[in-house]
Amino acid sequence: MQNQKPGMLVPALIGGAIAGVLSGIPLLNCLCCLWIIGGAMLASYFLSKDSPVALTAGDGAIVGVFTGIVAAVVDAIISLPLAGINRELMSSIMEKIGEYADEMPAGWETWLEGGGAATTFSMQMFGLLISAVVFAVLGALGGIIGISLFGKKSPPQDEGATDVAKDTGDHKS
Repeated sequence: MQNQKPGMLVPALIGGAIAGVLSGIPLLNCLCCLWIIGGAMLASYFLSKDSPVALTAGDGAIVGVFTGIVAAVVDAIISLPLAGINRELMSSIMEKIGEYADEMPAGWETWLEGGGAATTFSMQMFGLLISAVVFAVLGALGGIIGISLFGKKSPPQDEGATDVAKDTGDHKS
């Protein structure tokens, strides 16, 4: 029981919550991929800190995937109330572009008056699914990096050295 690995849920929740909040805030979300990788590295750090045994890259990938999924859900929750701000920001950018551009696509005024692309519940769920997949992949990458940086290193198991010690008689009794 002493070689048991610690649970991955709490580190994944902590890393995913931090990464999801940072990814959901406008203007900070341009570094979204970096936040997800960093959150998974943080989760790997917490996982390795609590582990009495050496962890593998697979352990880092698993906690990273969980972190990415948590981050996608938190990002969706944070982004939902801020969608109006994002829509207004995009609308003002498009208006400025329209002032300086010679030709804009047909119907762009209607798109702006309608508040941009209206998001339906199904589109939000589709976006959450896509985010979860992308964040899980980035989280796996961050988890592997985190375990390689913060994980405990297992001592090398060199069986040849024990055979040499037997042959030379270098045993301490």
